[in-house]
Amino acid sequence: MARDLSKMSREELESLKAEIEEALSSLDARRKAEARAAAEKVARDHGYSLDEILGQQKKSRKSSPKYRNPTDPRMTWTGRGRQPGWIKDALSEGRSLKEFAI
Repeated sequence: MARDLSKMSREELESLKAEIEEALSSLDARRKAEARAAAEKVARDHGYSLDEILGQQKKSRKSSPKYRNPTDPRMTWTGRGRQPGWIKDALSEGRSLKEFAI
């Protein structure tokens, strides 16, 4: 059933837009569920669970920060790799790394 959009009021168009967005969201959810089920089947066919396979990828994620700059809490450091300047400066002033532990 074709709708003549040019004859619809703004409220009717907004309502239609909301219905379309809800339908698209529902479609996306169904397609994701289907894709997950297919991935789980393939994983089972190979002798694994999907969680086991995805769990291996989680290991490569970034480490959690262990140190925070007290003067700017947005600045953190995981304790790995090169020391940030604010850590280097504090250590050169004789401060302890423990002072910055989260």
